[in-house]
Amino acid sequence: MAEQTVKLTIDGKEVAAPKGMNLIEAAKLAGIEVPHYCYHPKLAVVGNCRMCLVDVGMPKMGLDKKPEIGPDSKPVIMFGPKLTIGCNTSVAEGMVVHTRSPKVIKAREGVMEFLLINHPLDCPICDQAGECRLQEFSVDYGKGQSRFVEEKVHKPKKTEIGPKIMLDDERCILCSRCVRFMRDVAGQDCLGFVNRGSYSTLTCYPGMEPNTNYDLNITDICPVGALTANDFRFKQRVWFLKETKSVCPNCATGCNTVLWSREGVVHRQTPRDNDAVNQCWMCDSGRLHYKFINDPHRITTPTVKSSAMGERLALTWPEATRQIAEKLMPLKGKGSTIAAIGTARATTEELFLFNKLMREILGAELVDCVPHVGEADKFLLDADRNPNTNGAKLTGVAGEPIGSRIPAIAEAIKSGKIKTLIVHGENVVKYGVTEELLAKLDLLVVIDTLPNKVTELAHYVLPGATFAEKRGTFINARNRLQRLNAAIPSPGIARPEWQTFAALLNELGGDGGYLTIEDVFADMARLLAPLAGLNLSKIGDLGVELKPATETKGEAKTESTAAAGAKT
Repeated sequence: MAEQTVKLTIDGKEVAAPKGMNLIEAAKLAGIEVPHYCYHPKLAVVGNCRMCLVDVGMPKMGLDKKPEIGPDSKPVIMFGPKLTIGCNTSVAEGMVVHTRSPKVIKAREGVMEFLLINHPLDCPICDQAGECRLQEFSVDYGKGQSRFVEEKVHKPKKTEIGPKIMLDDERCILCSRCVRFMRDVAGQDCLGFVNRGSYSTLTCYPGMEPNTNYDLNITDICPVGALTANDFRFKQRVWFLKETKSVCPNCATGCNTVLWSREGVVHRQTPRDNDAVNQCWMCDSGRLHYKFINDPHRITTPTVKSSAMGERLALTWPEATRQIAEKLMPLKGKGSTIAAIGTARATTEELFLFNKLMREILGAELVDCVPHVGEADKFLLDADRNPNTNGAKLTGVAGEPIGSRIPAIAEAIKSGKIKTLIVHGENVVKYGVTEELLAKLDLLVVIDTLPNKVTELAHYVLPGATFAEKRGTFINARNRLQRLNAAIPSPGIARPEWQTFAALLNELGGDGGYLTIEDVFADMARLLAPLAGLNLSKIGDLGVELKPATETKGEAKTESTAAAGAKT
């Protein structure tokens, strides 16, 4: 059924808005900003800041219940004696709204003056500076000077509310966004206001502090510097940071995010609006998941284990690729002696080339990915802790279910049937392929970002890139294809894994002539039916929902090799 719309006029612009929409959102449709503090589109409306006051008029109705027409041949508009709040006023047919009339401007200046009366002059040292709505609106809608000469009311500063958040009550403007979020979204009714008038303060209920996996969202929606995250507090000024649109790799939900970086270091990760995925929220575990990117122990260069001393020798990329290819070349056509374990934390493009290398070129019969599972909640956190399980299945790398072939790989190594193992991005020692089994291999090649037991035992270790250092795609639990963007360069000479797989394909006589990630995606779109007609540009910042797969020639080949692996 078509959505009902109403026509109204805002600041002289005609607007068609959905029935039931409030005036703040309707004004956005016309490119007009109605300033506000307490209102948030994903929270209940309370109307307590009064910053969004607007002048609203309606057509004067005659006795025939039709609008009266004035001398100018237009409906006569009757404005009320008082201003009304835009957040709690719905659009109506024929409504006329003034957001910049002298009456509205004077009211906003009054609201701003009251908000700033007891606000401390903390802007130079406040962590919110650069993204503070009070700072911005005081410039855009304030008077420019203060008439207040009395002593300001001093409130508590630097108060911890839980282990993740710091509260500065002097900066709080009592908008109640945090109160409503914790109660209505996070499901923990733990915040509220005490005292009255200028002495009102935000606090936790006795014996209760924010204690959910979503607490840090209140630092995002706080319009001032009252609530700040301990993780980012006093780390960087936001105007120094570069913003990169990305996707959280913490679980299969694939929350849309922004990575904030400077000089090759990621300093924080925050949620990005996408109503089809995460609205404007993200869980705390995903938000703080970025820290491994900056780990000082990152693998930065290809190495080979010296057969004489067991020491690791650094290699250039051409040397590493050539040496590994020389050892793999005699194994072409002997797929029963080779196995591979990939990661569903890789991009779809990397999984596609990994499958192409292992199955089509080397003929490996046992290929799979490691499953990562945990407890799901009823909001955003998915039980599947891999961000790209659907990508691993689409490209043919993962078994059904994912990880089902790993016991067979371990058994084949134990029996001596498998002599060569290639591992991408997983510490397989934790998942059934023990150190004793890895020590039996003639060749162990590992591509990873951080050292672990598997990299210690590997004959060759190749450095990979984290999700923040490469472009590509993930397919989330709802089969939505989403795009990653590179925020920072990889350390040392580490590089995105698709480049490593492409180089090995070339060395082994396969088709690895991919110069860009767009080339890889184009090949995927040609062979994998759900991606047909797409490219990275068409995916856009919000992603696209994929249609169910229909078998193509390329997919049929993948399925047949997967079936062969399952039988083995």
